[in-house]
Amino acid sequence: MNQNQSNTPPGGRAQRFESYDCSEGCPVEAALELIGGKWKGVVLYHLVDGTKRFNELKRLCGSVTQRTLTKQLRELEADGLINRTVYAVVPPKVEYALTEKGQSFVPVLGPVEIQDSQTVLFMIQASFWRRLE
Repeated sequence: MNQNQSNTPPGGRAQRFESYDCSEGCPVEAALELIGGKWKGVVLYHLVDGTKRFNELKRLCGSVTQRTLTKQLRELEADGLINRTVYAVVPPKVEYALTEKGQSFVPVLGPVEIQDSQTVLFMIQASFWRRLE
């Protein structure tokens, strides 16, 4: 299978490669395919602390729209990184939690944590100057 073809597993999303054995794709690509997207890493980061309801996640994520968050949560669930539990109550109650597979990304997410806005500003400036070199 070449790089331009996609592979859709049953009940899942399209994958770039059939397998990630480093002949066509590599494990880094596989991981990025699972957590790529603007909000997936943020959602996983907030679920490290424990189970969250939808509105709690939306509030923690900030400027994400309801539609986008819903889409990202569905993809994370389809990829087996989070569990979605629906309670048959009125009003509806839905909770999200990391699966064992989702927990395996915790060591990757930890170093990404940024302590303050000055660090962010420094990182942006450093990136800008590297591009000019």
